[in-house]
Amino acid sequence: MNRPLPCSATGPTGRSDLPALMQQVARGDKEAFSSLYDALAPLVFGIVVKVLRDRAQSEEVAQEVMIDLWRQAARYRPDAGAVTTWAATIAHRRAVDRVRSAQAAADREQAQAAREHRTAFDEVAEQVEIRLESEQVRRCLRGLTELQNQAVTLAYYRGLTYREVAETLRTPLPTIKTRMRDGLIRLRDCMGVNT
Repeated sequence: MNRPLPCSATGPTGRSDLPALMQQVARGDKEAFSSLYDALAPLVFGIVVKVLRDRAQSEEVAQEVMIDLWRQAARYRPDAGAVTTWAATIAHRRAVDRVRSAQAAADREQAQAAREHRTAFDEVAEQVEIRLESEQVRRCLRGLTELQNQAVTLAYYRGLTYREVAETLRTPLPTIKTRMRDGLIRLRDCMGVNT
């Protein structure tokens, strides 16, 4: 059934013979289909190539249309319209479906590329922001007294409680609480955090 598409309709089959050919094709007559193919392939290909504008894709879609005509021959009703109109409608729908499918695939690829680009950009931006904030925190920590720096570092980076910080630094608990409070105020001011 994969026959080359003829450039023009040649052969003895006229348009008036097409309904009879369709009835024969509906009964599985391969010779009738061969004649139908020769009569309709140029029309089908012409419609498809107008929509797709790509010869290779048009040939593929036109072949699919001709196969549809073979498979759906029993559905053709002469009182609903001419065979050429029916074939042209199927050809146009198939071609439009191909365009939509290609556009949907291109849209999906573009959206995926945009997501990947945005994700990569967001990750880099986030890493830069974290690094800048970390450097600012380290700079601000250097501006604290030795005891404030140690107390804040132990509490926030090691997760120790006030009591554990006091024990680790061998300093009275009230002193640790005061130094941490003062250190956090200085950090807040250094970091430019508004409360």
